[in-house]
Amino acid sequence: MTSQPQSLSSSMDDNCTMNFRGKLLAIDSNLGDQDVERLKFLCRDCVSHKKLEKSSSALHIFDHLLTEELLSEEDSFFLAELLYIIKQKSLLRHLCYTKEQVESLLPARRRVSLFRNLLYDLSEGMDSDNLNGMIFLLKDMIPKTQMTSLSLLAHLEKQAQIDEDNLTLLEDLCKKVMPNFMRKIEKYKREKASQVVTPPVDKETELLDPAEEELFSRSDIKQIFRALPRSALYRMDGTHRGHCVVVNNHSFTTLSDRRGTNKDADCLRHVFQWLGFKVQRYDNVTKGHLDEILQKYKSLPGHANGDCFVFCVLTHGEFGAVYSSDEALIPIREIMSHFTAQQCPGLAHKPKLFFIQACQGEKIQPSVSIVADAINPENATPSLQDSIPVEADFLLGLATVPGYVSFRHVEEGSWYIQSLYNHLKSLVPRREDILSILTAVNDDVSRQVDRGGTRKQMPQPAFTLRKKLVFPVPKEEL
Repeated sequence: MTSQPQSLSSSMDDNCTMNFRGKLLAIDSNLGDQDVERLKFLCRDCVSHKKLEKSSSALHIFDHLLTEELLSEEDSFFLAELLYIIKQKSLLRHLCYTKEQVESLLPARRRVSLFRNLLYDLSEGMDSDNLNGMIFLLKDMIPKTQMTSLSLLAHLEKQAQIDEDNLTLLEDLCKKVMPNFMRKIEKYKREKASQVVTPPVDKETELLDPAEEELFSRSDIKQIFRALPRSALYRMDGTHRGHCVVVNNHSFTTLSDRRGTNKDADCLRHVFQWLGFKVQRYDNVTKGHLDEILQKYKSLPGHANGDCFVFCVLTHGEFGAVYSSDEALIPIREIMSHFTAQQCPGLAHKPKLFFIQACQGEKIQPSVSIVADAINPENATPSLQDSIPVEADFLLGLATVPGYVSFRHVEEGSWYIQSLYNHLKSLVPRREDILSILTAVNDDVSRQVDRGGTRKQMPQPAFTLRKKLVFPVPKEEL
């Protein structure tokens, strides 16, 4: 580095007014050579090793992150994560983050893998005696050059001696040189094993007992987000974004009118048009008409040139099923099954998103302006997994989790759809993936209460997505 560390006494407000590259320059001037080596190691999964080897300063690394679109003025969280890991938390102010904010966002937005974190922790806990002991044991496997703990681990990784699924050599070394570190390796194995995606259980529901524990824990969120490969993204470069269908049922034969649903339908149309979808809205859809809609979009030639498909249903419903306007009960699985790769080849390997706001009658009414979505909540709840076709690339978002109602305001629309609209509008420009957005929706809706202050709601997604879904940022604001 060419300059001495500068004072960090300026306020966060002052830092936030600096231009972005000025902020990066300020961060660079406060990092030493060891910090640069740490950053290079932590970025090995997202920047080519050749580029990292040529990087002699933090500015070089920042340039690579900017080029790879891993860092931008709109989204600087990855750099904030890196600074947090290397214990340069005072520099977070240059990115307008606090330590507490980074800690709260890490479960959903973490980019540094479990394996990379494990190796970094090992290097940080390795003193000179430990390093020399490992070099002695590996005498015939490593070059005869001076090595740091990070360069040693990077070499073993480069030579394919260790990887996220093969820790045999690392375990042998630690048993002989750093036996206390074996606990962290065992912890890593447990966390990695928990990454298998099991679609969460969900269903239409009933009232929240204030004394009950939270059903959607931080560990659940960790499992969802860590399960996806961080580098894998669905392609969003087709001729058009895709088609979005909105089925909006307001009036029924005997069930109550769903006042407020038109506000939801309008918001969905606006936000998905903004995202580039060709949106078609259908009001008060009978069973026969729904069959026609499903057949039409199942065989639509335009899917071949599209990136994605979205299907939204706003209606009454029961457990795992929704009502048509003529009150036929249709399983959600039946709707989704029209769009499997076998039934709809044009959507094979493409993300298919289904959002269900299923209002379920008026048996529970928290107030004159709030309508509860659940009916027969005491019935046994089937698994939401049963509603999803057994193949990849599906996401199902329901407004409720087992035991809970979803609420709809008679003028302002439903809590779930309005939150989905608002968070798509605010988080897509920040390049958040769809699961991060849905977690923000969960948090938002879970904080809302009815006028009595006792009834809440928690949405929950189930998915078989193989990659991260990030919508391109629209050129115009919504």
